[in-house]
Order: sequence, then structure tokens, then C-alpha cells
Amino acid sequence: MGARRKLDYDCPIRDVLDRVGDAWSVLTIIELSKGPCRFNALRRVIDGISQRMLSVTLRQLERDGLVSRTVLPTAPPQVEYALTDRGHSLFHAIGALSDWAVEHQPGIRASRQLYDESDRVAS
Repeated sequence: MGARRKLDYDCPIRDVLDRVGDAWSVLTIIELSKGPCRFNALRRVIDGISQRMLSVTLRQLERDGLVSRTVLPTAPPQVEYALTDRGHSLFHAIGALSDWAVEHQPGIRASRQLYDESDRVAS
């Protein structure tokens, strides 16, 4: 049996999953897939995200080339965020996962409940 290759940060899968494996990034990408959005509007629709966490998430997504940041020529200046082409391509992959989650969540919850009930009886 051959030795398994250790996953590290040079591995494309781990590198990308580290970004999209965090719920705030996924929720932000899903929201931006609907179109460009200003910071406060994003904060209102992403339930539970703090101002600091949204700032950090947007900076990371921008750094990875998934989100663009545009300063609008208004007084006072406003900033709008949008998915880049790369961000849209990632959304399509996330969209499939999102669809799967919506379809299977009731069954997963039912399985958890059965497991938890049987675990209590067995203990």
C-alpha cells in the first residue's frame, strides 16, 4: 500500500477549501451572486455577521480575486462589492452545494434526531 500524500497549504484543494470552508465567505459569495452590494446592505442580509468579520471576509475574498471593491463617486464616498468572474465561477460550485443542502437538510435533521434519541437510550 502506497504512502498517502500529506495535504499542506501548497495543495490547491486545501488552499481553496480554507477560504470557502468558512461560512462567512460562502454566505457573502451567495449574497453577492445576486448583484453588487454595499457594505451595510451586505451586513443587514448576512444574519449574525459582525462589522469586523464582514470587513475581514471581504478583504480575504478581494485578496483571492473573488470579489472586487469599487469606490463610488458620491459624497460621502460609498463602496460597492461585486463578484469577479472567478467569484461567479466559484458561486456555481457553491450553488450546487447550497441546492444539495436545501434538498437534504430535513433528512439530515431527522437522522440527527434519531441518532441522538438512540444514543440516549444506549447510554
